[in-house]
Amino acid sequence: MAHLQDQLDEITAQTRTLVQPERLAIAERAVEELFAGGIENRMLQAGSIAPQFALPDFSGKTVRSADLLALGPLVVNFFRGRWCPYCVTELEAWRDLYPALRERGALVVGISPQTQRQSDFTAGQHAIPFPLLADAGCEVAEKFGLVWTVPPYLRNYYRGILLNIPFINGDESWKLPLPATYVVDGSGRILYAEAHADFRVRPEPEEVLRSLPAFARSE
Repeated sequence: MAHLQDQLDEITAQTRTLVQPERLAIAERAVEELFAGGIENRMLQAGSIAPQFALPDFSGKTVRSADLLALGPLVVNFFRGRWCPYCVTELEAWRDLYPALRERGALVVGISPQTQRQSDFTAGQHAIPFPLLADAGCEVAEKFGLVWTVPPYLRNYYRGILLNIPFINGDESWKLPLPATYVVDGSGRILYAEAHADFRVRPEPEEVLRSLPAFARSE
């Protein structure tokens, strides 16, 4: 299977051939400002205790982290939404590795600020076998230290390409999480944590899996 980052780099290369440089510069500016603001240093790190959460899946069923952790280690993937090609490519990578994850006795959930309906579309379109949870207003992502507010110049850019974030997320906050991946053990302790201010960079799922075996329960 191709490395995830190779697939993401291909998306970036295609984008650079299709999008005008002045438009690309807008996204680059946002990434640079996130770096400069130190958001990566504010995220919860390995060794911390993960905040508990109870969020609805796309069917409206409440999924509780405590219930999942009672079954084994948990991979928590924060993503921006179905509108982000990098995010859905990452979700598909986890989809493909889902059997290997379950063999290790672990579970995975995806969390984003998009509405339950949008998560339903995501799960159906991309055949996602694990829960996709709706984090309205990025409240849970905030507890993990991942949230930023889209600045006005980037809002205008999104509107210009007909990307309606308030409609997708069901609120006017314009809050988004950094894409992030955590592994949490049964005691609630974070074993692995990675997020990047640059939305085009994601950890390799195989690397994340390597943090699991010593903690996975036997089948």
